[in-house]
Amino acid sequence: MSPLDLHADPIDLTAALVDIPSVSHDESAIADAVESALREQTTGFEVIRNGNAVLARTDRGLPSRVMLAGHLDTVPIADNVPSRREGDLLHGCGTVDMKSGDAVFLHLAATTRNLAHDLTLVFYDCEEIAAVHNGLGRIEREIPEWLRADVAILGEPTGGLIEAGCQGTLRVTLTTRGTRAHSARSWLGDNAIHRFAPVLQRLSDYTARSVDIDGCVYREGLSAVRISGGVAGNVVPDAAEMDVNFRFAPDRSAEQAIDHVREVFDGLELGFEVTDLSPGALPGLGDPAAAALIEAAGGEFRAKYGWTDVSRFSALGIPAVNYGPGDPNLAHKRDEHVPVHQITDVTTVLRAYLSAP
Repeated sequence: MSPLDLHADPIDLTAALVDIPSVSHDESAIADAVESALREQTTGFEVIRNGNAVLARTDRGLPSRVMLAGHLDTVPIADNVPSRREGDLLHGCGTVDMKSGDAVFLHLAATTRNLAHDLTLVFYDCEEIAAVHNGLGRIEREIPEWLRADVAILGEPTGGLIEAGCQGTLRVTLTTRGTRAHSARSWLGDNAIHRFAPVLQRLSDYTARSVDIDGCVYREGLSAVRISGGVAGNVVPDAAEMDVNFRFAPDRSAEQAIDHVREVFDGLELGFEVTDLSPGALPGLGDPAAAALIEAAGGEFRAKYGWTDVSRFSALGIPAVNYGPGDPNLAHKRDEHVPVHQITDVTTVLRAYLSAP
């Protein structure tokens, strides 16, 4: 018997999920519990296991398919398991990111009787670590037919407000070369760190673009996030590095983002290496299935600042939004907590959206 009661209040179900430790690479116990609960407590779902990911779907021939997706793993526990309830707040590792979202999805799968859409549920592993380990990527490679839907809802924390699409992110490492010398005779050298002066000036002068897409305003940003160089306290350095991060609106492709950053530093003598790149996701709110979700949520939505796995769905041509309980600014904190009313509110909105009139 699974330790999870999918028919229980999703607040209590969130607490039960939190009480099963599931740090990345150690999700077998929670995956076992979720798999067992879905097999025992839902009707009309095909359930499969892929590593430590659990997937379930209906096939009722309904005119559209909605995917509900959430990761099961958390960051390392910081003396914040088991969960505890204090008034309107539920505390514990994963309450925000994102076991409350998972609980809502599991509860709705077990308790929504008159579905307006066929459902696909995807609970996956290793989201909180390097992308090469991400269970959603593995599912896409091994069983891509399970990632077909008309709209996807990722239960990432959004404070109970729909956040559509996401920014792309690009990191490049810029390098400069100079000539080493004793700092007492600095005129004999060429300081590689000083060569970053025009780079910093261009970053300081950079005007970030704002773009309105489907009523969502995405603001871009180009920032130096790391600089290193130097040999010793009495040596003019002959090499230096700077990491620059570009958060770009989803109307730019990955290639266009790279080209733009190259243009910003055009004419400067720099090494330029792309070290990380993830495309953004268009909101796709004009799609009928997505528009119906916005209507169910009272017409309120905003752009997602930051990158999430909705980008993977967008790349597959699936309109996707982030929607879940919890303040994303509290994710990964020792005092991670979620207002329980947000769990209830998100459940109510999604039940209305998923249910036939």
